[in-house]
Amino acid sequence: MFAGVLGLIAGQGGQGAVVVALAATAAAVSVGAAALAARLVRPVPPHRIRTAIRDREQRTAFLPQRDPDASGRSRPRAPGRLVPTAA
Repeated sequence: MFAGVLGLIAGQGGQGAVVVALAATAAAVSVGAAALAARLVRPVPPHRIRTAIRDREQRTAFLPQRDPDASGRSRPRAPGRLVPTAA
């Protein structure tokens, strides 16, 4: 496959130069279009970003805390008496 592409680029009769010129033009146009599209997009206000982060945080649950009585989870232990430590 790669040899076929190289053969097309280095083809006879100047076809290779045409292919390279078309590829370069297409790349330049796509880069220009991407730059123009980036300029046309309005920036998102910071308060909307904060709201989105807060809403996602509220929707996301820490799985072990979602259902503490699920099968396979150990029951939490009751607090014991204080153990004297070395002072």
